[in-house]
Amino acid sequence: MAELPPKQTGPEAAAQAVPPEPAHDVPVAAAPAPQLLVMPPAEAIPSMVWPGADGETAWAIPVRIPAGTRGYAVFLPMVAVETATVAGAAPAAPKPVTAPKPVTAPAAPTPVTAPAATPAVTAPAPQPAKAPAAATPPAASPEKPAPTPAAPTPPTAKPAGDAPAPPAKVVPPVGPQAQQPAPPQRRPPQMSPHPFGPYEPKPTSWQLFREKHWPGPKQAKGWAVPAGVLAGALGFLVFLPLTRVGIGWFLGWLALALGVGFAVRRSAELPRRERLIRAGWAAAALALMLVPAFRNAWWLVTFSVLGAIGCTALAIVGGRQVRSILFSLWAAPYAAVAGIPWVRRHLKGTRDPGIARRIVFSVALTVVVLLVFGALLSSADVAFSRLLDDAVPDLGAGTVFQWIFLAVTGALLAVSGIYTLSAPPATAGLDRPGKGRYGLIEWAPAGAALVLLFAGFVAVQFTVLFGGSRHVLKTAGLSYSQYARSGFWQLVAVTLLSLALIAALARWAKRDQPAERLLLRILLGLLCALSVVIVASALSRMWEYQRVYSFTGERIFVMAAEMLLGVIFVMIAAAGIRWQGRWIPSATVGLAVLMLLGLAALDPEGYVASRNAARYQGSGKIDAWYLRALSADATPALTELPDPVRRCTLMWIAEDLKEPDPWYAWNLGRQRARDALEKLGPGAIGTQKDCRAADQFDLPKTRR
Repeated sequence: MAELPPKQTGPEAAAQAVPPEPAHDVPVAAAPAPQLLVMPPAEAIPSMVWPGADGETAWAIPVRIPAGTRGYAVFLPMVAVETATVAGAAPAAPKPVTAPKPVTAPAAPTPVTAPAATPAVTAPAPQPAKAPAAATPPAASPEKPAPTPAAPTPPTAKPAGDAPAPPAKVVPPVGPQAQQPAPPQRRPPQMSPHPFGPYEPKPTSWQLFREKHWPGPKQAKGWAVPAGVLAGALGFLVFLPLTRVGIGWFLGWLALALGVGFAVRRSAELPRRERLIRAGWAAAALALMLVPAFRNAWWLVTFSVLGAIGCTALAIVGGRQVRSILFSLWAAPYAAVAGIPWVRRHLKGTRDPGIARRIVFSVALTVVVLLVFGALLSSADVAFSRLLDDAVPDLGAGTVFQWIFLAVTGALLAVSGIYTLSAPPATAGLDRPGKGRYGLIEWAPAGAALVLLFAGFVAVQFTVLFGGSRHVLKTAGLSYSQYARSGFWQLVAVTLLSLALIAALARWAKRDQPAERLLLRILLGLLCALSVVIVASALSRMWEYQRVYSFTGERIFVMAAEMLLGVIFVMIAAAGIRWQGRWIPSATVGLAVLMLLGLAALDPEGYVASRNAARYQGSGKIDAWYLRALSADATPALTELPDPVRRCTLMWIAEDLKEPDPWYAWNLGRQRARDALEKLGPGAIGTQKDCRAADQFDLPKTRR
């Protein structure tokens, strides 16, 4: 039976008496941070932010790289690695021992003999041993492989009197120096085929505005939206005439308004006051669309239709100041295109998603059946053929293209109205008040100089135009007509520029101090007052010019526009009293609508014809060639002229009225012209010879 080794004393005995702690209680010493090479980001590889804390240690581990990827780095936070130790081996950073543990005898049946002197392993700090003597090291666990122990120091020799003993088994270190145990191998994480996702470009300012102020309506179901779009398309297709102006323009716009109103009904996002304002703009658009039903002058109808389109944009999008009004003119066409997918989803979201395709097939089948059987029946009976010719228009390529154009235009306008009114954009953010950027030094000298210049010009105008004809008669070779026509358009340009200057001063001039506000009020008030006098001077010049030569519809329109500018100056002066002029842009648009409606009530071309007829009776001069180009609105007044001027002026109008109008192209001006020509009889219409005979009454071709 083997003897137990003798009991030892001293530090070596204390080190051997304390058994080592289990492997999982021994931490690994902190190693220096590894060097990591990272590829700089390229176009195909976006950059990646380090997910750990600042200065945290990390390991670079291999990963599987998909085909086509240039490369990337993966960062993982550093964690403590648990390793097992071997008896007699000292780790690099041993755990300090607070108290020795009791000696336990080995439980193995194999006897262990130890010499009297056992070589000890030195370490930076005393580490307790598991056995009192050298013992066989335990086998490494199959689940956790034993790491390579640190290199031991050479054993210290014992006194000579002691008997020699075999040294304990020590696992030699790997490498020339003691190294940190390698971390356990971990399975690399599974990487997706596209680790970084698709590339998304930076959103534009318009996309940011859409997300914040105009997200669009939510998805809805039902037939209300498709029915509104269909009403707009059919309204334009059935009622709107392109060859002649008439009542169809009003009927088509009315069908569009009813379709949009039926689809939207009531927008919950609009307050009551805003709904009333937009209803007013819609009523203004319908009123302007009534002008083609009563007047036939091309320029008046053109401006009325353009004004109705602008009012429709304000009714759909809204807007009160300059920026929001201009935005509405752009946003309405945009909504017509952006709302198409939204309307299409209504068709897909119904209970029967294929109903739209079935309706199209049914309409196409109906058209084919009517064409085939209608052609056979019309060839079988002459009377029935004439009836079909009167009821069905010619199905030429131009007619089909016109139908498609009208239907698409009406549908797009309906989509724009329904899409926008269902979730209107917030245009209040566009109308930000201007910030004062320029002080008195910048704007006061220029404003004062312009006031003095306008004052001098106004003084001359009072002397010349407003002071009677005495000054004009004293001037050699000067007449009212020559003086009047010499500067009308220049005065119009001065009026527009002064209006822009006043608006710029009101927006960007600083008025923080009371002195700045007082001086700005005085200068703007004087500019507005003097501009009104300049407007009156321009109107007086144009009136004298028409009185001497002849009246035209275009000159009357220019005079009406100049009068509108004068009213705008008065509104600016009134708003400057309390610095509350946010209502001026929308009021200007409303006044423009009233101006067009007033011109339609005046019947400008009928007024022009009557004034020229009166001038002919007094002076014997008339511009027959111009009167011949007037519309049917001038016919009742032209019938009062004597021959051959009357025969010449009615020639083109009578030729234009030969063909009767369809019911949707009814026009009051053409109807009155037909009645007047019917009273005169067919002999009252002349030819080109009558116009050559009437040329003797025309004005000279070269006018000074």
